[in-house]
Amino acid sequence: MPEFREVKMREEFSRSDREKILRRTCAVVEKQYFDPKFNGKDWPAMVSAGKQAILDAGEPSDFERAMHDLVRGLGTSHTGFFHQSVNRVPGRLAICATFRKFETPEGLRWMFQDVHEGGPAHRAGIAPLDILMSLNGRPIAPPEQPMFPMGTTASVTLKKANQSEATASITIPNPRTRKQPYAEARAVSHRRLDGNIGYLKSTIFPGLLGIDVSRELDAAFAALSDCDRLIVDLRGNLGGGLGLLRLMSHLAPGKIPIGYSVTRKRAERGFNKESLRRFDWIPSTKLAIPLVALLHAGRDGSVLLMTEGLGPKKAHGRIVLLVNEHTVSAGEMISGFAAENKLATIVGSETAGRLLGGTGFKVGHGYLVILPKAGFYTWQGKSYEGHGVTPDVPITWSPEAARDGKDNQLEKAVEVANSL
Repeated sequence: MPEFREVKMREEFSRSDREKILRRTCAVVEKQYFDPKFNGKDWPAMVSAGKQAILDAGEPSDFERAMHDLVRGLGTSHTGFFHQSVNRVPGRLAICATFRKFETPEGLRWMFQDVHEGGPAHRAGIAPLDILMSLNGRPIAPPEQPMFPMGTTASVTLKKANQSEATASITIPNPRTRKQPYAEARAVSHRRLDGNIGYLKSTIFPGLLGIDVSRELDAAFAALSDCDRLIVDLRGNLGGGLGLLRLMSHLAPGKIPIGYSVTRKRAERGFNKESLRRFDWIPSTKLAIPLVALLHAGRDGSVLLMTEGLGPKKAHGRIVLLVNEHTVSAGEMISGFAAENKLATIVGSETAGRLLGGTGFKVGHGYLVILPKAGFYTWQGKSYEGHGVTPDVPITWSPEAARDGKDNQLEKAVEVANSL
């Protein structure tokens, strides 16, 4: 944490200021948090139990940690408390790579698992199975999460799969927006596998409306249109915007309901899901953005998602979705939709259960409280927040197989596809 903030707090940041921030944070939670029942938690009791430590905090780190722990106690994803000056972003977003814990002769370390093509880690020459030994000259190991400042170059020491040591410099771009800081990997890629099986990899859905990624998805599905079977790989999918609607629309021939989001305000007022405002169309050109804004901007965020009705495809009925423990957010919405409507067989490991998006609210002195403003539910009312999508065919990723140049999860997906 920058030193100037510590000095400023000692000189200017009083107990009264801390009390005001706590009070504003409570007001935001009580008005904006998506669940009127606070995810089954006793929010007033949580505040009462943590208040003294928050007000007595003499250092910025103590204050922020106490506030962050309080808000994180609600138990939902994308929920926390930060200062706007904090520029550290989790590795999956900053360098487009995921990690898993792995036991080494030096003790427990982080192993790279998903390294998305075109992302900062991939461009730096990092590969799955690499072990992260140090970050910017400092050893790092679980439970400390690898965090990377955006707009910087990170130096990492690695132990490669052949046990040799290597260093790499990861160039991390500035984010397009501070509200959702992330780097972009190649969003969509595709190829043909043996047996006329199409393979499509989706890593992220960039952009709010997803117009560009929708075009990429259309091109990939067109290139694979004569394939008898299709594998859609969502492992490590980073989430994103409404481009997920186009992928879901390619999985189903007609227009069918996907699910619905509900804000705190609408939940308290009561609602009928069939009467929610609908979003069932991604425009083909950015010239249509003003029309979309006119239809949706400034209105309650509760919305019903429906597929676009893109018509039948040769592979329908013979689709496999590949997921893992790093599949989050939009990737989980797609997986849950496919499972509920029996549009695909799901192979892999249970998804992360991190479905909700977060919105930042200013609470004074440069601090933000991050909260999910809306809950998302499948059409049958199921939520995957806190517990992910369970595969039909469970299989965990094998580092041992990867060392032999094999992807055991993809091999299982091919086996399942051939059985359909």
